[in-house]
Amino acid sequence: MAETVLVVEDEKEIRELLRRYLERAGFTVLTTGSGAHALSVVADGTAALVVLDLGLPDVDGIEVLRAARESRRTPVVVLTARGEVEDRIRGLGLGADDYVTKPFSPTELVLRVQAVLHRVNSAAPPGPVSFGQGRLLLDEERREARWDGELLELTPTEWGILAAVASVPGRVYSRYELINRVRGYEFEGYERTIDSHVKNLRHKLGPGGPDVVRTVIGVGYRLGLSRDP
Repeated sequence: MAETVLVVEDEKEIRELLRRYLERAGFTVLTTGSGAHALSVVADGTAALVVLDLGLPDVDGIEVLRAARESRRTPVVVLTARGEVEDRIRGLGLGADDYVTKPFSPTELVLRVQAVLHRVNSAAPPGPVSFGQGRLLLDEERREARWDGELLELTPTEWGILAAVASVPGRVYSRYELINRVRGYEFEGYERTIDSHVKNLRHKLGPGGPDVVRTVIGVGYRLGLSRDP
């Protein structure tokens, strides 16, 4: 599965610009203009990297940066209009991995994101991950899923849903979150469109499908399997 980048930026136009450029580079992209929402995503470990605007309307971006570095040491590329030396020093001192000041080149920012992730991942070669004592196997690099040894022919949306709920087994994902993960942006359509994709995914998993992708009534979906050690 593609690495997930969380873009935290209160200006929607910039969020959409970064989403497009990062998706073209092969990333899965989550976007939000809320520092509070960003803190929840950082806490559950969904994002491999955060592109963070320090000037957020509800929560100081420095709090998001601190949470990313203290909880899971999620790498952060700071994106901000604050160009003063003091702000740069403060951000880097709190553990930001890189610092880009507006106005910026989106192509350069993508290159910086790739460089940071390369440094972080250089010691951890990719490989298949198994769940439920080997019954479910997900291969991130090949974007392949196997159930009881059989290769599943999944659509990109079905793969995205399965990869999303498997990223943190047991965590409940709302329909909105799954749409954001799968579509890569803040989809304005009806959230329950995700239900038909889940139904198709379960059908391909066979009789055990509803136990693999479980419904949490009134909330969303979660993976019903544990990740194997």
